Amino acid sequence: MVTKIAKIGISIIGVLLGLGICSLLNLISVVRNSLEGWPGIIITIGFSLLFGIIFYIISPRIIKTINKLISTIEVELQKVPTNDIILGTIGLIIGLIIAYLLSQPLLAFGIPFIGVAGSVLLYGILGYLGIKVATRKSEDFPNVFSNTNIIRRTSKEKLKLTYKSCPKVLDTSVIIDGRIADICKTGFIEGPLIIPTFVLEELQHIADSSDGLKRNRGRRGLDILNKIQKELEIEVIIYEKKFDDIQEVDSKLLKLTQMVKGKIITNDYNLNKVAEVQSIDVLNINELANAVKPVVLPGEEMIVQVVKDGKEAGQGLAYLDDGTMIVVESGRKFIGETIDVLVTSVLQTSAGRMIFAKPKSLVDKAG
Repeated sequence: MVTKIAKIGISIIGVLLGLGICSLLNLISVVRNSLEGWPGIIITIGFSLLFGIIFYIISPRIIKTINKLISTIEVELQKVPTNDIILGTIGLIIGLIIAYLLSQPLLAFGIPFIGVAGSVLLYGILGYLGIKVATRKSEDFPNVFSNTNIIRRTSKEKLKLTYKSCPKVLDTSVIIDGRIADICKTGFIEGPLIIPTFVLEELQHIADSSDGLKRNRGRRGLDILNKIQKELEIEVIIYEKKFDDIQEVDSKLLKLTQMVKGKIITNDYNLNKVAEVQSIDVLNINELANAVKPVVLPGEEMIVQVVKDGKEAGQGLAYLDDGTMIVVESGRKFIGETIDVLVTSVLQTSAGRMIFAKPKSLVDKAG
């Protein structure tokens, strides 16, 4: 709908441009004679419609160029601190006011060229100076932007400390996983959280899948997003740029993260590795889960239930509540029983933590 309205607006601009050109041609005496009467009206209407049609045909390219320009401006503005933007705007206004006052004497001379040229020069120079002076002297306004900056003055120098959380971009896997909502609720992750529209579209596609398991996962992801937006006090931004020139969703996520200078939150192992290659900061939910698991040291005793046999002969497997696997040596004969084990070693792998142990009864007999 918005695209259609934009195309109509661009076509109207083309029609007006055609009318304007006809008006300019009408000022030329040679052409003016041919534009009089009905022939002139027909030529004017035809010329205007021609420009309208041309502008309508090229409107998709114009819209695409405008969108790119807006995205570039948006990205550049995100790099500039909020207080610099506000101070720069105030400085620009003050510079333009001073330029207006100084340009009045020039215009009073009655010499059009000198008055107009001098005024344009004054507006340009003083407007630029207003922006530069205001932004470079921002440290002289310590209490103006206390919500974003904390400025501490020392006896020898002024130390400016800016506290601002960088954006976090969520991928599809971490939304479906669901743990991100609980982590945000605890306050360990600060916003803003950025959810791209192409991720929402992928979730919608999964939720509409004919496969029951995929459909449930997609709906769970949408429920998690609703929970984050409605129940948690954290800023959520729906990013609408789709990156039509990039096919893969993971590549789009990495490109977006680079643009906003943020971090990507995921539990996708492959996406994690690609992001590291491109020097993009990653917050991996699985790594966080492994990091907060209780530390188990060799020699400690544990009570576990052996549930099945292991890969090696005689081994039994048990699991902690957080899913950590415990390999019990000579534990196959204890399958289905709850026994005391003694930890012999702990192995940290990319897939998680593995604990190796022996039944305490066998250790006591050997001793």
